[in-house]
Amino acid sequence: MLNERRLEVLRAIVQDYVGTEEPVGSKALTERHQLGVSPATVRNDMAALEDEGFIAQPHTSAGRIPTDKGYRLFV
Repeated sequence: MLNERRLEVLRAIVQDYVGTEEPVGSKALTERHQLGVSPATVRNDMAALEDEGFIAQPHTSAGRIPTDKGYRLFV
């Protein structure tokens, strides 16, 4: 099960991705959303979300995008 902060990170990724249709990075999330943590902490949460199948990284240097599983949880 996801903790509150990871749910907030997922929610922010989905909102930004739906708005921009571009992969979302940790620095952009911390600048646009009041997550209260550093980009490094967001990267750790993103790695955990990716391991659980909620987000994906299209290629090595890209940010993350939500998967179908991530969208379903968000909705």
